[in-house]
Amino acid sequence: MAKNKRMFKLAATLLSASLLFACSNETIDNQASETATADPVIAEEMTALVNEAVVYGEDDEYTDWEDESPFEVELNGTDADFASTSAIIYEDNVLTIKAGGTYVFSGSLDDDQIVVDSEDKKTVRLVLNGVEINSSDSSAIYVKDAEKAVISLVEDTENSISDGSEYVFEDSSEDEPDAAIFSKADLTINGSGKLAVTGNYNDGIASKDELKITGGDIQVTAADDGLKGRDLVAVKAGTFAIKAGGDGIKSTNDEDATKGSIALEGGTFDITSGNDGIQAETSLLITDGAYTIAAGGGSPETIEAAAGDVMPGTLQEAPVETTEEETESTKGIKAGSAIEVSGGVFAIDSLDDAVHSNGDVVIAGGQWDLATGDDGVHADASLVIKDGLLAVTKSNEGIEGDQITIDGGTIDVTATDDGINVSGGTSMAPGMGQETEETAETTETETETETETEQELVTLLTINEGAVTVDASGDGIDSNGSIEMTGGMVIVNGPTENMNGSLDYDGDLNVTGGTLIAAGSSGMLQAASEDSDQASVVMTFPETQAAGTIVHLQDSEGNNIATFAPAKDYQAIMISSPDLSVDSSYTFSSGGTSAEEQTNGLYADGGYEGGTKILDFAITEQVTWLNESGVTEAGSSGAGGGPAGGGFSGTPPEGGAGGMPPGTDMDEETMEKMQAIREQQMNGTITEEEAREQMAELGIEMPERQ
Repeated sequence: MAKNKRMFKLAATLLSASLLFACSNETIDNQASETATADPVIAEEMTALVNEAVVYGEDDEYTDWEDESPFEVELNGTDADFASTSAIIYEDNVLTIKAGGTYVFSGSLDDDQIVVDSEDKKTVRLVLNGVEINSSDSSAIYVKDAEKAVISLVEDTENSISDGSEYVFEDSSEDEPDAAIFSKADLTINGSGKLAVTGNYNDGIASKDELKITGGDIQVTAADDGLKGRDLVAVKAGTFAIKAGGDGIKSTNDEDATKGSIALEGGTFDITSGNDGIQAETSLLITDGAYTIAAGGGSPETIEAAAGDVMPGTLQEAPVETTEEETESTKGIKAGSAIEVSGGVFAIDSLDDAVHSNGDVVIAGGQWDLATGDDGVHADASLVIKDGLLAVTKSNEGIEGDQITIDGGTIDVTATDDGINVSGGTSMAPGMGQETEETAETTETETETETETEQELVTLLTINEGAVTVDASGDGIDSNGSIEMTGGMVIVNGPTENMNGSLDYDGDLNVTGGTLIAAGSSGMLQAASEDSDQASVVMTFPETQAAGTIVHLQDSEGNNIATFAPAKDYQAIMISSPDLSVDSSYTFSSGGTSAEEQTNGLYADGGYEGGTKILDFAITEQVTWLNESGVTEAGSSGAGGGPAGGGFSGTPPEGGAGGMPPGTDMDEETMEKMQAIREQQMNGTITEEEAREQMAELGIEMPERQ
């Protein structure tokens, strides 16, 4: 997928290592959120970033209109009463405002329209003091020309605006206005009253310039988009209930990289959309607020395995062209270049990705509950998680990006495919992603830009801090490059089938700190790299162990290293801990119970009893491979994964060596040939079909990936 190279200034600032958010969330009361105050330094940084995206003027905030010498307008169904001295014309069912000032409306218009066509450079303020305005063939409120327009909602009033399902244009070539409230100028909505908008023709509320909202109880029902601003959509406060056939909130300027953004600093949002819940053409910045979003009908009840799944290293065929209907976007929140979030409460249920950026994603706080038919959080480029509570409860892949960095937070991922997937970038597996003659046909400028971008992006998963839990049916953690872990706590449960692995990487896995526990199948077993700085232990069982069966590792003094109960069936487990050291002795046990409290299956120190000792052993290398007979050799602990047959003594474990079907009896020579075939396939020198044919000659049936 082509990446959007236009990056908003604040993306680079947020990606700076010096910027660390310390924002935490408190309780959610219905759909309202209250977030704790961030560190003062960070709050100041965030304020500066918001100010780069949006500037609020004095007239954006609600003020007492009675002090502004307003013009009173009484709407009487098919007529209107107003002072003859006001700059208002009323004819042919159209009430037109010709000059700046404050105009206070009350009453109703049955089939009329309010048009702002100001001839001066002053702001036109429309105060809605209990109105019902309906237009059958155009926008109910149309700001045709003005320096700026402001709609103020008077406290304790209810206001209703609607248009017709078919418009009549003065010129048949025109396609605007196209919203119940439509403005060609900057438009602000403020106040605390209620505003119900029904966009039967197309959009609910739309501005061709900037749309700002600083207050109000706003309900929008729209055939297409709910709230739309070309250059900017900015919200400071308010309560929003949006039902949209298209996008819930949207910005559209695709010609200026500094525009087309959305900045949300607060408010309570309940969005149901046929397409994206929130969609920014360039950047999306969120500092606070409560967001309940259902996009595209929500996530499916059952997520099927991805159709594009293939064996590791297999080159995939080019995607088949699809129709426009098939490619409609149904994501929760989406941006063309960058998403930056430092706070807020999010409950997102989406057919496609819950959080998606064609560029970068930075999550530096907030409370997240994500259910999706595809990725929980997806970045085409860099994805950074600094803080927050992130729960991906349903997904195809939980977290995906070309480069992923986890610097903090609590992350809990459930995925039918990979839990965490570092998918691409410039450092790729051998034989993959070579340039073709067609892709080489770019302009010199495009080539320089692409090269510059590629040099900055390395395919890498970095875990520095935080608590990460993964429940995956595919690979638990998958990197098409390398993995570096310097701290934090990572727990991986799954997969249970042998065509995937708890850990899968193509470069190196270097652990220098933190605790890493990965339990799953043994067919594609990988552990830390042999030259990893921190020691680790890999235990493979001859039979599958039932979920909940405790594994216990202690040192020769009886000190607990790890007591862990995997959440899924498993046949292999890797443990890397700062408490493990070379030239020390340990005891590995299985079964039993623990009276201590546990978090995600990991028990606190002490309290373990009743288990069966499997073996005593000594660590003499950085990675120690074990089976029930003792220390053994790794079948494959390097790039690309592979069968773990070499890690066993005697008969391969039940379920077959190397992910082969149960009952497969494989001698050492056959195992070596099979590994050679797999390596050729991963290097791209043979196709999956060729690999399958060569496997068949060895008497091994290689399953097809669906």
